[in-house]
Amino acid sequence: MKEPVFIFNDILIEAPAAAVWDALIHPDKTVQYMYGCVIESDWQIGSPLIWRGAEDGVSYVSGHLMQLEPEKVFSFTVFDPNGTYADIPENYLTATYTLREEGSKTRLSVTQGDYAVVAEGPKRYEDSISQGGWSSVLEGIKRLVEA
Repeated sequence: MKEPVFIFNDILIEAPAAAVWDALIHPDKTVQYMYGCVIESDWQIGSPLIWRGAEDGVSYVSGHLMQLEPEKVFSFTVFDPNGTYADIPENYLTATYTLREEGSKTRLSVTQGDYAVVAEGPKRYEDSISQGGWSSVLEGIKRLVEA
């Protein structure tokens, strides 16, 4: 069995969890920090979740909603439909946002993986790490929510 491989990033945001949560689930907010993509879902567990370019309508990331606990946890599978690997469940990674209030602030954490068990896992992991993992997205959420 391979050792699990995950990316982990977190950030402290000067806002309550409700404000951070709002930024995570509303398309008019996600487009401002998720590389110009809006989030699409009916918000039912197991349903599709798509990150679509607001300008070009292209689906850049697809997956399914796994867990949704308002102001606490938002978990979904992720797959790059433009990748070179098969679009099968075994090649999907799982991304999880976790929110934890710390006084008047919120710690937003993101994990993504397991890169050890998906096709092209080492390459996908290195590509993500070289781009800073989720750090630029978290910085964008922080700027948006604190503005």
